[in-house]
Amino acid sequence: MADQRTFVMIKPDGVQRGLVGEIIGRLERKGLKLVGLKMLQVGEDLARRHYAVHEGKPFFEGLIRFITSSPVVAMAWEGPDAVDVVRRMLGPTDGRQAPPGTIRGDFGLDVGYNLAHASDSPESAAQELALWFADGELVGYQRAVDPWLREA
Repeated sequence: MADQRTFVMIKPDGVQRGLVGEIIGRLERKGLKLVGLKMLQVGEDLARRHYAVHEGKPFFEGLIRFITSSPVVAMAWEGPDAVDVVRRMLGPTDGRQAPPGTIRGDFGLDVGYNLAHASDSPESAAQELALWFADGELVGYQRAVDPWLREA
């Protein structure tokens, strides 16, 4: 199976709660490879482009206020079926309903403050990675541990 890239963002609540290292650690321990990472204060223009699919919905303006309220950590991860693997690791959006062992199940109590965003398809991953990372900001490399993660 070919490797896939996906976009993950630790949202303001995850940053403020000091969960950046925990979330990165879980994704790394799963065997995914971090190929892009940056912390930034999201401006309104980027927020509106990222959440354009929700424009016009009742929660849109609140979502924009939330995502621009504090820094976020934008990441690119690579691995087999990375989009689906990351989404399963995050768990359902509502932390109260997310099973223990998932990131939201272990740390989340709210639908709106759900700690992280992850691309929901390979197509959205490509769009989001292009939106959040400029050409040359993602790094392809071989890890010494890669042969020990899956059968050849």
